[in-house]
Amino acid sequence: MAELPRRWPWLVRGFRRYVRRYVRKHVHAVRLAKAGSAFPPPGEPVLVVLNHPAWWDPLVGVVLSDAFAGRDQFAAIDSTALRQYRVFGRLGFVGVDTTSFRGAAEFLRVGQLILSEPNRVLWVTAQGRFSDVRERPLALRSGVGHLAARLGRGVVLPLALEYAFWAERTPEALARVGEPIRVADHAGLDGKAWTRLVEERLTHTLDALNADAMTRDPARFTTVLGGSAGVGGVYDGWRRLKALLTGRRFDPSHGGERP
Repeated sequence: MAELPRRWPWLVRGFRRYVRRYVRKHVHAVRLAKAGSAFPPPGEPVLVVLNHPAWWDPLVGVVLSDAFAGRDQFAAIDSTALRQYRVFGRLGFVGVDTTSFRGAAEFLRVGQLILSEPNRVLWVTAQGRFSDVRERPLALRSGVGHLAARLGRGVVLPLALEYAFWAERTPEALARVGEPIRVADHAGLDGKAWTRLVEERLTHTLDALNADAMTRDPARFTTVLGGSAGVGGVYDGWRRLKALLTGRRFDPSHGGERP
């Protein structure tokens, strides 16, 4: 019988605080595209399906998960990594073995159990491997479609991620929410059809985010978390002193836009 990870709430809270500090230190900003859809309101379980461009994805996901504050949240992770870092299980990570039929079946059982309650959210990087944001097709793993086909209610939410260097030495972590797919509106679809549908919606969302990113325009985004700016060290020390001597406010950013 499938069982949920036994999370430690105090550890989850501490981990979230640590992640926000860590991300703030290493990126210029986490930004959410204004033209994207809104995060679904409470009332139904949510399966968040992401592309997988970088190592940063789970950490950026933690920052974005504030949109689901007050809900029980879980995330899929490679089972090998979970065995190596068992503490992740106490944070709500669910191990996925993509190399065996038994592992795939266990993912479906646990995923269905998680999404059987309206206040729960499951995050899945459905490509199952690091993939460039320009790669097409996205080639989502079929497990996400088979899981969606087993749900009696809820929302499947495409969420696109991209990392871009604009005017600062640290990257912009960019995200865009796609059009939510209501399970009730697609009753009767099998796993393969669901996988095609989710991949189509996620591809569309990622294409739109790519276009947003190429504008290099912060005004197209809402800043979810401001991070580091400037070069640091002697160079920024001199710039700070110069601003002090001339009575101006010191702005470490190169683009004149403080996150």
